[in-house]
Amino acid sequence: MQDRVKFSSQRGLGLALTIPTLVAVFGTVLVPFVNSFWLSLHRRDIGRPHLDGFIGLGNYLKLLQDDRFLNSLEVTVVFSVTSVILELMLGVAIALVLNEKFKGRGFVRGLIILPWAMPSIVNAAMWQWIYNADHGALNALLSQLGLIDGYKVWLANPLTAKSLIILANVWKETPFTVLLVLAALQGIPDDIFDAAKVDGASAWQRFWTVTLRLLTPVIMVAGFLQLLWGFQTFELAYIITGGGPASANELLALRIYTQTFNSLRFGYGASIAYLTGLIILIPSIYYIRAAYRSVVEY
Repeated sequence: MQDRVKFSSQRGLGLALTIPTLVAVFGTVLVPFVNSFWLSLHRRDIGRPHLDGFIGLGNYLKLLQDDRFLNSLEVTVVFSVTSVILELMLGVAIALVLNEKFKGRGFVRGLIILPWAMPSIVNAAMWQWIYNADHGALNALLSQLGLIDGYKVWLANPLTAKSLIILANVWKETPFTVLLVLAALQGIPDDIFDAAKVDGASAWQRFWTVTLRLLTPVIMVAGFLQLLWGFQTFELAYIITGGGPASANELLALRIYTQTFNSLRFGYGASIAYLTGLIILIPSIYYIRAAYRSVVEY
């Protein structure tokens, strides 16, 4: 009887301690979430308030015919997928190197996290300076090495600008993958590799059949998170190119910003945000299910 009373009091205490958090989450997440969805079902245009009103799925249907939105979607998919592939490849390779014993390993491990720890705005401003056509570090370096005759406007070409934006994103986000993979590598028992050596497996065979298979769940999680962050990237496109040239780097987050705060079309901007969330949800479900299967299998 006393145990039951004690359990009830502990449950009541736990509930009382949880309520403030639930209220905070409800007030800061759920209410804005529902309110913005309701806003996406309306026309809210400060420039033409006489046309405001409930239009249902009108904003969403208009998006499917909006060439600028479809371009932003394509740009974001290319940006995110390319970034994730490069980040995973580089992250695994760097983690494998840092997992080996060498002099100064601790210092290098601490140094590798600096790009990821840097604020996104600072990172974007740094790369904007590097790519600057008049006094950028990239032009200065290539000119001194004799690889170019004169300073070039790197961001004037759509393809080049898109590649440089991806490079800036990969530089910042790769350390996160390195940390996850490195932590997973340190958790793999040495006995597994010793047994593979005894069986005559080469270094490549040990990596492919042992290391990579054991790292699969971690790689799946890293790829999933990097993909989500890729769809949310805003600062790089906004600060470095402003979405140009010719909308070549107008990511979805930037498109939402321009429609909401520049054009003051709040309902239309909200619809872009929600449709983007739905698009992200599809690969998210796949990643979660695949990662869960990998964990269960191993």
